[in-house]
Amino acid sequence: MSFRVKVEPAGVEFEVQRDETMLAAAIRQGVGLPYGCRDGACGSCKCRLVDGRVTHGAHQRKALTPEEEAAGQILSCCAVPLTDCAVEARGVPAAGQFPVLKMPVRVLAIERAAADVAVLKLQLPANQNLQYRAGQYVEFILRDGARRAYSVANAPQQLGEPPAIELHIRHMPGGKFTDHVFGAMKEREILRLEGPLGSFFLRTDSAKPVVLLASGTGFAPVKAILEQMRLEKIDRPVVLYWGCRRRADLYRHDWCVEAAAAMPNLRYVPVLSEPTADDAWDGRTGFVHQAVMADWPDLSGHQVYACGTPAMVEAAQRDFIARCGLPADEFYADSFTSEADKHGPTA
Repeated sequence: MSFRVKVEPAGVEFEVQRDETMLAAAIRQGVGLPYGCRDGACGSCKCRLVDGRVTHGAHQRKALTPEEEAAGQILSCCAVPLTDCAVEARGVPAAGQFPVLKMPVRVLAIERAAADVAVLKLQLPANQNLQYRAGQYVEFILRDGARRAYSVANAPQQLGEPPAIELHIRHMPGGKFTDHVFGAMKEREILRLEGPLGSFFLRTDSAKPVVLLASGTGFAPVKAILEQMRLEKIDRPVVLYWGCRRRADLYRHDWCVEAAAAMPNLRYVPVLSEPTADDAWDGRTGFVHQAVMADWPDLSGHQVYACGTPAMVEAAQRDFIARCGLPADEFYADSFTSEADKHGPTA
């Protein structure tokens, strides 16, 4: 038995098999529903059920509150249709534009950009054309079937020769994958990944000024978006706020300074939350989303793209909408949800 799901306002339809989640079916058929963690933890896949019935799997209350669920909101990553359904989801692109592929990749280089950040360059296979939007991510498929997601840090026009993607990986001590990256991983090692995934990418059908907000390695997809804007000569005003704890954590600070010098429409604002005397820091301090609010008390005419820790993304979304007048449908986010985050309190 299967059910049909119609996505409005895009008018896209797809089929969902029995006991399959709405999001899994959409990804399988190339329908670009918004999503992030795929585990009911981040809320990025939240959409409105217009018609039909679904049953929800386990999810975290912060991702979908009982009040939101009562008002007709669903998490497509946890929702299993019980009937034909119609959902309202903004920003759904044309079906099948960029197919999701599984492929082997070869480690070309491992750079320690900071004490706990590695920059990987992964060579793509010559016989597969990975197409993606700047800002999307890929997932490593580990030997035991576990998956780990990382954003691509270079725009598709910047793959180079041989074609390679760049990933920024923070070490999570005890982490199954990152312990390997920071320990035994060697150049020429073969890994297996799947992508592109995610709905975090620049909406080019708008002329609104852009705020790019990153914390830690959430800078990776933001870097790709900035490369896209420069290469495609997108001259919308854009300001990048990058928040880290200490100066050493701004592992691509020089890249940002150079990008701002090369792009007249770009302003770069680094923010440190815990600078020490050794940092000799005379720049902005505090929480990075609060720096945005201090500079832009009125965000009603902007688009915001936020990427990083769940706490930062949630605070930015809440405060920008409630206190700065940002339209709710102009906040785009990719919450870097760790395995620990995924196993928080569920509903």
